[in-house]
Order: sequence, then C-alpha cells, then structure tokens
Amino acid sequence: MAQEYLKKAALTSQSGASDVHETVQTILDDIEAGGDQAALDYAARFDQYEGNIVLTRDEIEAAKAKVPEKLRRDIAFAHDNVRRFATAQKETLRDIEVEVVPGLIAGQKSIPVRGAGCYVPGGRYSHIASAIMTVTTAKVAGCSHIVACSPPRPGIGVNPAIIYAADLCGADTILAMGGVQGVAAMTFGLFGLPPANILVGPGNQFVAEAKRILFGRVGIDMIAGPTDSLILADASADPEVVATDLVGQAEHGYNSPVWLVTDDRTLAEQVMELVPRLIEDLPEVNRQNAEAAWRDYAEVILCADREEMAATSDSYAPEHLTVQAGDLDWWLGRLSCYGSLFLGEETTVAFGDKASGTNHVLPTSGAARYTGGLSVHKYMKIVTWQRATREGCKPVAEATARISRLEGMEGHARTADIRLRKYFPGQNFDLSANG
Repeated sequence: MAQEYLKKAALTSQSGASDVHETVQTILDDIEAGGDQAALDYAARFDQYEGNIVLTRDEIEAAKAKVPEKLRRDIAFAHDNVRRFATAQKETLRDIEVEVVPGLIAGQKSIPVRGAGCYVPGGRYSHIASAIMTVTTAKVAGCSHIVACSPPRPGIGVNPAIIYAADLCGADTILAMGGVQGVAAMTFGLFGLPPANILVGPGNQFVAEAKRILFGRVGIDMIAGPTDSLILADASADPEVVATDLVGQAEHGYNSPVWLVTDDRTLAEQVMELVPRLIEDLPEVNRQNAEAAWRDYAEVILCADREEMAATSDSYAPEHLTVQAGDLDWWLGRLSCYGSLFLGEETTVAFGDKASGTNHVLPTSGAARYTGGLSVHKYMKIVTWQRATREGCKPVAEATARISRLEGMEGHARTADIRLRKYFPGQNFDLSANG
C-alpha cells in the first residue's frame, strides 16, 4: 500500500520564518567597525547586562560554588562519556604516508584549528549539555584556545551550571554575552581574545543567521534549523514510551517537528490518543511548545512494511532517529540518513542530548542527507603533504608539463620544465601538449 498520513503537518519548519538577515548583518557590521564598545552596547540593549563580559577566575569559582554536588556529579558523568567517545573518534584519524610512485611520497596530517568559539544557549532553557558537547570535543581535538559564550540573564549573569560545565570541560575563556553580539565577539577576537577559527553550538534564528553570514570567514559546525525527531516503531513497540518520546522532543520549540512512522495502525492510533494527554501534563512553558509543535508540525505515517518505513525515514533525513522495532541490526544496516540513531527502547534521544556520550549538535531540516553532526573531526583540518627524490620527480614533472600545456597553463608547465633541466641535464624530454 502507499503511505497513509494519519496526521499531516499543517506547517513546515520554514513556515512563517522571518527575514532576519538584514538585522543580523547590521549588527555584525556595527560590531566589526565599533569593536568592544559596540559589542557592549548591543549586550546592554539585548542582554540587559552590564557586568563583566570576560569572566574572571574569581567569578568563575564563585559561580561554581553555587552548583549543587549532585548536579556536579551529573555534569562530570556526562563530560566523561562525551570525552571518552570523542577520544575514540579522534583515534580514527591517523597520519599516513604512501609512496605514490617510486621516489614520490605523499601524506596526510590532521591538525586541530587554533581557536574554537562555542555558543551555549541560555534563554528559555539553560543548555548545560551544550557546553559539555561543544567544549569537550574542542578540547579533545586539541584546539589551543576555546571560548564558551553564553547569554547572561539580566542582573544575574550566566547560569552557574553552564559556567561549571564549561570550565570543567576545558574552556579557556567564558564570555557573558549572547546572541549576535556574542558570535561577533568570538569571530572578531574582541576583548583581547584570539579570533575563533570555527563557531559551533546551537542558538536561536539570529545566532544561526550570524553563523550563516560568517561562514567562509570562519568555519561553522552547520547551519541549523528547528530541532526534529522521527520514531520508527512496529507492533512490538510500547505506545506509551513512543508517545512520551515524541512529546519529549516536541517541547524543544513551537516549530520542532516530530514524526511517527509505523506499519501498525493500532499502535499509531494509540499514540495519537496518548500524546495530547501527555502534553497536557507538562509544566506550562513546556506545554505551550509541545502543543504547537504537535498541532502544526507533527506527522503520523502508516506504511506497508519495514522497507517502506526505512525509505520514508531516509527521505525525511531526521536530526534524531529512534527505532523501537524488532531486528535492530537490520535497521542499523538499512538506514542511511540521520544525524544520530537510537536503537531500541532502552535508549532515547534525551540520553544523547544530555549524557550518553554521542554529540547532540546535529544536522536539521534534512541536512542529514549529506552531513553528520558535531564531532572531534569538525575541529580538525585534514591536510596533505608531499616530497620527492629527483628520480621520483621525473615522471611527475613530465606529466605535469604536458597536462598544463594542454590546459593552456604555460606558467605551470615551466615549473616542471625547470626541474627536468636542472636535475637531468642533457636529457631530451618531449613536453609539448601533443607529444
């Protein structure tokens, strides 16, 4: 049978998106021209904060002292998991060299970028886990200077738990500044900081647009849209667990899509009945997001079989993909488009979001078709090198000269010619394009 939508989204993640480009461009231009003072002016306007921007060691220690011991242990647990996974990822990168032809050796070398700017949201939700995910991976990669930047609350400052996590995970500097001005401060190297070479971490539409504009001047992890999640479930799945997981992701934001793809109509109907009840039981601020996300963006899709389910999932390319179905190894082998995969009822997206070790900075809006999420690799430059003996140089120089002349690039050809004349005087070489 063809797919059947038991619930169809009324809106998409792009519906009603406002054009923030001009606003963000203006702020970036003002701060680049005006430097520290312009950034401070925007901070006073948007953050309503006039305290220290670059936190001192005394301020960091004072904030850390406010963090309860139980939360400290939880942050340490999450940090250890993320660090161990990131370390294992880094070990998959190795320097290599190979003798391409006799006498010509080429190699690959992995070099971390110097400056990493890690944006940690702190508005409606204080994203402690984002500090862990972004700073830890930069530290494991070997970045020489890591800035953690988080918006302060008026009259209060940055959430102490964010400060604690950023410091524990290895941030060299912590900035109490949010939004576009925070991104600009890291990029332009304000307040005496080294400029960031890469910007990472989630943020609102203004932060995302700032990263989009600055991409090329600096590296970025990705251009992110609203978070999204898809669950693949068969008749063996527990409808209450499935419904709870959908609601847990819908609370992210009013425009955060959640999707259920199943081959069992009974399961689908049970989940659709349960979700509104579970949403109603949430605290008010969470309930408002989840209600809107479920009403306007959620979908429930009925498929004929697991192959059609997998194909549907790959077409959506979700940021988070959960499988609550039999034969998990089949799904692991079959699925190909997702940011992070959660196999079985015993794990869930929230585990990855907070503490299990895999990174939660992931591709949204279908970007999982062509990229993965944040990892140690994002902070690493894979560069190449080569060296040659004179004999090894000879056949490469001959081929280079002829190919260059065929392309019309005479200057290139002559860099090969001169070496052949110098290293092999008296030898005749046919270096014409049609030789």
